[in-house]
Amino acid sequence: MKKSSKKLDKIGQLGPFFELDKRRQKAVILLFEDELTDEEIAKNVQRRRSTLDNWKNDDKFKAAQEQYKKLVVKKDFESKALRELVNLLNAKSEMVRLQTAITILKMSGMMSDNSTPELDKAKVRKANAEADIARWRADELTGKNKSDDSTVLVDDIGDVEDE
Repeated sequence: MKKSSKKLDKIGQLGPFFELDKRRQKAVILLFEDELTDEEIAKNVQRRRSTLDNWKNDDKFKAAQEQYKKLVVKKDFESKALRELVNLLNAKSEMVRLQTAITILKMSGMMSDNSTPELDKAKVRKANAEADIARWRADELTGKNKSDDSTVLVDDIGDVEDE
């Protein structure tokens, strides 16, 4: 096993990779490293080649392979990629700087994939307006809006029939 593989075994994470027994975990690691044939991997984990083939077709084993790949990539490249993004915040191109800022915000969870600053502001305005309307309706039902002047809420977006 490579150095990075040994460190990942010790992190105590949850998920499909860590739910596998040690032989299957080792098979996942060896498959990821892509240095041995399937025959050699099977021998290395003391199983037949047909057993390894069965494992490779198992959904949990496939999920474990995906999780392991993400863990290795995250451990080995995430900080380097983030440093590069931070450097790109100073790029000459305004578009590169904008895309970089958006990527960093998405990575931090502060912005979703289908989000833009304008869309986020519009969503906040809509949520505030809906909250105001709901508060007004609740006050109307409880009688808190009683006064000589009455405000009528009109829905002018509804269906309009021809007269």
